[in-house]
Amino acid sequence: MALSPPTLPDAHRSASPGLALGDGKPQINPEAAAALESYNTRDTVKIIVRFKAVGNAPIMRQNFYKITASNRFQTVIHFLRKELGWKAGEPLFTYINLAFSPAPDDTVSNLFKSFQTDGHLIVNYSTTAAWG
Repeated sequence: MALSPPTLPDAHRSASPGLALGDGKPQINPEAAAALESYNTRDTVKIIVRFKAVGNAPIMRQNFYKITASNRFQTVIHFLRKELGWKAGEPLFTYINLAFSPAPDDTVSNLFKSFQTDGHLIVNYSTTAAWG
């Protein structure tokens, strides 16, 4: 029984869905280019975040801020630390609507869509674990 050599794809067929082989240069599929462009454009939508102190946490002078919706929640935590003047080692506990502590990799837009109150995303903060 003789083995036949592996068949190679035709030159006119695409090696992958996003690339087309032709004159030697890869050509990007227009749909893939449009998807990549929409992914690369920065989200300019801003969400109003309201910070509320819990327990013995200091109260902020200004508690309403606009934050870009595409940011991750870790950006909110970093911003809050900066505003309060707290270092990275000092304890800071954050909660959404006095209910749960979001993961740092959650996006602000997803949290807002799911848990907004009166058009704001309410972020409670504390120096000690307040719940759970």
